[in-house]
Amino acid sequence: MNNGIFIIAHAPLASALRQCVLHVFPDASASLAVFDVQPNMPAEETLAAARMTLGLLRAEHTLVLTDMFGATPCNIAQKLVDGISSRLVAGVNLPMLMRAVTYRDEPMDRLVARALAGGTQGVMQVAVSAPQNQQRKVHDQNHDHHQQ
Repeated sequence: MNNGIFIIAHAPLASALRQCVLHVFPDASASLAVFDVQPNMPAEETLAAARMTLGLLRAEHTLVLTDMFGATPCNIAQKLVDGISSRLVAGVNLPMLMRAVTYRDEPMDRLVARALAGGTQGVMQVAVSAPQNQQRKVHDQNHDHHQQ
């Protein structure tokens, strides 16, 4: 499959996400395009520039990822996506993007499912000092102990 991934988000999020991905997957640069939506840029101008950037991707199918449903980047992205050769997912985060890049050669339906799973599974509460759901030992509260 020749799948591309296009991120359209509030500046500078799209570019920052691309840099993070290329740190791990330097070979993904040809299949990953981004567009940072600038504040106060007219919608028509933004759409035209985003359409041009998307055209540079040259992929058979494109997964379009945007930061937040209902915001300008998502509204612009909705005008770019046809639902057949491209799909749109709002709520992009780094775990979602890493999963999408990892499986970018899979059929589009599976790629979308994997991206969604990566996005939701990558969000979790993390314990700071003690494993979750475990109480601290009584001696842990003694401040007279010093680490050596």
